[in-house]
Amino acid sequence: MMQPESSAVANEIRVKLCARTDVGQIREHNEDNFLVADLTRRAKGSFDSARFVAVGHQGSVFAVCDGMGGAAAGEVASQLAVDILYDRMIEGLDDSHVLTRDELARRLVRAIEAAGLRIFQEAKADRTRRGMGTTVTAAALVDGHLFFAQVGDSRGYVLREGQLVQLTRDQSLVNQLIEAGQLTEEEAETFEHNNIILQALGTADTVQVDLTYCELRRGDTVLLCSDGLSGMVRFDEIREVLKAAPEPVEACRILIERANQAGGHDNVTVIVGQFDGDGIPAAGADVEPLKYRKYALPEEGLDTERHRRMISETAPLVPIVSGRPPSASNPPQGLGSTAVLSNQADISAAIAAAGSALRSSRPPVRYEDEQIEIPGTHVPAWVVALIVVGVLGAVTGLAFLFLR
Repeated sequence: MMQPESSAVANEIRVKLCARTDVGQIREHNEDNFLVADLTRRAKGSFDSARFVAVGHQGSVFAVCDGMGGAAAGEVASQLAVDILYDRMIEGLDDSHVLTRDELARRLVRAIEAAGLRIFQEAKADRTRRGMGTTVTAAALVDGHLFFAQVGDSRGYVLREGQLVQLTRDQSLVNQLIEAGQLTEEEAETFEHNNIILQALGTADTVQVDLTYCELRRGDTVLLCSDGLSGMVRFDEIREVLKAAPEPVEACRILIERANQAGGHDNVTVIVGQFDGDGIPAAGADVEPLKYRKYALPEEGLDTERHRRMISETAPLVPIVSGRPPSASNPPQGLGSTAVLSNQADISAAIAAAGSALRSSRPPVRYEDEQIEIPGTHVPAWVVALIVVGVLGAVTGLAFLFLR
């Protein structure tokens, strides 16, 4: 892993880091996985550090994956995700090459796309693993910039000067309803369909990776977590734990304890990192406030076009539901079995159905008019013509009989 510092170095970025995962109080086995990797030294593993360690010139990557699927398939999916993510991030790296921000960000997106395709292919090849998938929230650091790549509803946060901000956006039905104004944050806590996510690695041959970023400042604390934490522990409580805990090891321990004390209905995985060093600016009044910000990669070359064609060769998978269907008896967000809607029509229908079921005194949200396609009978024209001729013939015959 990242090597402990021996002395202060100009332009150095340093981090104290801890990563932990726990099965929780209800599940029989742990389907979560995490990745902590130093790309410069080609090293990965579990990491509990009470000391600052230096981040190499090729950066680091951290990820949390929350698996889903029957039997142990969820664990297989999340393990495949972290393994492929690491392999793709270090593939072809030259020791002397300093990764640029765009190179690191593009590597991160491609690695997640590759992981999704591989999990999808494994699920197709093995009937016992049909329906397996995993969320992924990954963070990659280079040159003081932290990139977040998101598929699903695991989360990435940054704590700066006492303010905690979620820098990823949940790809979930409940979040779509909140953003559409059909559901409040308070209603979302008990919403019966809050176990539905809109995409996951492995449930289709391609995924849309949401790429965001922030510029780190000295003293920032980064948290990645599965929804076993965010679904059980309130936002304000997470913030207070991160503010009060002196070390990432302590923060991880307390956060997992709080999730289990709240019921521990799901596996819980957390990664906490505290950042320092002359390689990142000090926090100050000139710093842009933390917020969800998308990162636009420049135009990609022909190699990426070949990569996309390779991905599209596999037939798409129909949307799946992992585990039991959502019901009113399911626990709050992240606690029940996860349902995946990867088809836009299914997503739109679910949003419409859930929105119409909500009981609220709020005025309705106005939307732009949409074209409505009325389904036809799909009966060939010649059959319709034959039926019409037959009916006319029958009517003519009856008239002839009655008028004789």
